[in-house]
Amino acid sequence: MLNKLSRFIERHLQVASGDSPAFTDHQKQLAVAALLVEIAMADHHFSDIEASKLHQLLTQKFSLTTNEISELVDLAKTESNHATSLHQFTQIVNSQCSHDDKFRLIKAMWEMAYADGDLDKYEDYMIRKVADLIYVPHSEFIRAKSLVKAGLI
Repeated sequence: MLNKLSRFIERHLQVASGDSPAFTDHQKQLAVAALLVEIAMADHHFSDIEASKLHQLLTQKFSLTTNEISELVDLAKTESNHATSLHQFTQIVNSQCSHDDKFRLIKAMWEMAYADGDLDKYEDYMIRKVADLIYVPHSEFIRAKSLVKAGLI
């Protein structure tokens, strides 16, 4: 498993050479997937419903095959488990995503949090933290949450 992760990091997560970091699409996909995994795992329980929702959200967001989504989820789980902070993921989001992309990410995080029908306080906290780290205004944070809640009714 470590060899597989090392090879993936060498292929996809190394910053391109040059004056400023240029992240790849693979890095962006992994960062987004890892943040969604963080939300799914915030309550220390990753249910089948959450796994299904994660696959659905990633399929909607990225043009990847089912096998690629599965590999991305596995790598995101590994990255999430080994991460010491959210900074490595939010840095990529900040450099690669537009304001609209960031809003959609926060909305997807709310969808992930509500997937099992129960919003845990740790899920709420984690989404707030990510929203702050990627500079999503509080009003947009609340709007994303409201849109997801309205879709559940």
